[in-house]
Amino acid sequence: MGVIKSGKVVIVLQGRFAGRKAIVVKAYDDGNAERRFAHAMVAGIDRAPRKVTRSMSKEKIQKRTKMKPFLKYVNYTHLMPTRYVVDLDLKKIVDESGLKEGKAEARKAIKKVFEERYHQQSSAKKEKKAAGTMYFYKKMAF
Repeated sequence: MGVIKSGKVVIVLQGRFAGRKAIVVKAYDDGNAERRFAHAMVAGIDRAPRKVTRSMSKEKIQKRTKMKPFLKYVNYTHLMPTRYVVDLDLKKIVDESGLKEGKAEARKAIKKVFEERYHQQSSAKKEKKAAGTMYFYKKMAF
């Protein structure tokens, strides 16, 4: 499947994080030794940031923009790709060897990257990538 590539925004359809948006960190079209099916490592947002207004104080904005990320291997059949792409390189943060031992540390690092990018959404270089970033951080309406 050539649709699911690194950086693509997907929606998880099955499991604990069903209905959540995620970014494909790494795609395994042919599977690997542990998982012999097409799957992808995804990093997504379990708890999306809440709405912020101009009248709110900086402290309140900080509290409302906290998010809870997740990191998971997901079968391709349980992912729905969107048209959006995000310019986030998460491969450097999440390496497979460190994932088994330190999933909590990887999650903290992802949270930091997600929150930094959320606060700097206007600094995206291309319009297409900016649209993907805006879409990724919006809460799903269903």
